[in-house]
Amino acid sequence: MSPARDFDLVVVGAGSGGFGAALAASRQGCRVLLIEKCDSLGGNAARGGVNNWEPGVGGTGIPFELYKRLRRTPLAIGIYSFGRHRAWQGPEVDPVFPGGELVIDPSRHYADSLRRFGAPPLAQAEAFRREHWHGVPYEPEVYAAEMEAMLAETGRCTVWKNTAFTGATAEGGCITTITTSSGETVSAGFFVDATADILLARHFDCRTSLGQEPRSRYDEVSAPREPTDRLNGATLIYRVSRRGKSAPGIDPLPLGIPEACWWSEKFPIAACTQYPNGDFNINALPVMAGREAHDLGFARAYAECHRRIHAHWHHFQSVFPEFQAFRLSWIAHGLGVREGPRLVGRHVLTEHDLIAGISRQTHADLIALADHAKDTHGADTGRAGCGELEEPYGVPFRCLLPIELDNLAVACRGASFSSVAASSCRLSRTMMQLGQAAGTAVAHARAHGLTALAEVDPQALRARLTEARVELTWPRTPEMLDYLSREED
Repeated sequence: MSPARDFDLVVVGAGSGGFGAALAASRQGCRVLLIEKCDSLGGNAARGGVNNWEPGVGGTGIPFELYKRLRRTPLAIGIYSFGRHRAWQGPEVDPVFPGGELVIDPSRHYADSLRRFGAPPLAQAEAFRREHWHGVPYEPEVYAAEMEAMLAETGRCTVWKNTAFTGATAEGGCITTITTSSGETVSAGFFVDATADILLARHFDCRTSLGQEPRSRYDEVSAPREPTDRLNGATLIYRVSRRGKSAPGIDPLPLGIPEACWWSEKFPIAACTQYPNGDFNINALPVMAGREAHDLGFARAYAECHRRIHAHWHHFQSVFPEFQAFRLSWIAHGLGVREGPRLVGRHVLTEHDLIAGISRQTHADLIALADHAKDTHGADTGRAGCGELEEPYGVPFRCLLPIELDNLAVACRGASFSSVAASSCRLSRTMMQLGQAAGTAVAHARAHGLTALAEVDPQALRARLTEARVELTWPRTPEMLDYLSREED
């Protein structure tokens, strides 16, 4: 073991939340260590193939900065609009498009991607979605590289890739050190857990939840009457590219893989999102039940999903000849997992927060906005489809804070959300803003000699975030609209 190294903040996990936390804290004077078990940054948003920011409020601050960086590289990022959609096509169209088609729209701007809420019922929603729903697809390798460059430019952030968290110590309700797979012992005043499975919080037996809570727990109308172990579905995302001069055709199936999508009672749909270069990102909804993926573990679940997406793609090409002009060109390095263990922290975000919206929430410590639907994938969830929201809601800072530890924040999909709320509050830009809030809180605590993150003044934290262009009020102010328009130009 090497001698302990000392930092102001150690962030475990370099996905969206970990990146946001490390960047915000290091920019505000903290000496930061960011450790990541894989060989690149970005997590689900890069290695997991989720190479797309879905429509939604809460994309200002660091996400907008990252977007502007990516625009400097040709064909690295764009804005999409809705094309064809399975639910919008009448019975006279046979076969209907297999899911949703999202195509690059050069007429749109980043500000157009900052809304999801307010959609009418699905049968009347086509015009609304075409007008208001626009997302942000990007090239994952450029995305991860720009993340790393932004961290390096602070001069205060050390990044250790291919390094896993292996253990930790605590004293008096505060984490003191962590150990890593490289044999390092690292100490810090504060820690952020941005691992998908909240490994650091679970190491200290912080209270957590996995699966669906019963309706009686939080009195949520969308929750089941009895608790279940069901989880939102998992997906192995793949990419298809045009064949070029090659003749159209159906990609041959690898040996031992049947033609039918054997894991699904009916043909699984997919979101087909166009990259700026014309390729398509194919996100099947889903490829594996969430609980099955969790119980199998990463290696076995990934291997099985790898088999399934070949059959999925073969079915697409067989039923929809237009896809025969494409070939399967890339498979994500990680499994796209939507739900795992979640913290039960100082405040649990529930369906009540989502329904109340920001106009009726009374929390003084809101540090991010979101408006994604209550969105589940896969019959194993016990909840069908999307429940759209009427207005944005805010995420309280206390959702990042475990009860058991004073100097730890959780900034990832494993923050303190109910299962219903997690189905909404789980997207990449939201996670990045949770990370930005966590890193900003650490910088504030350090500057004021605080040892507990719960002692951070919420109004001071919100003021710092507002200065960093994080949108915390709704409706959108003229100043924010002007900033988004002026900065993009």
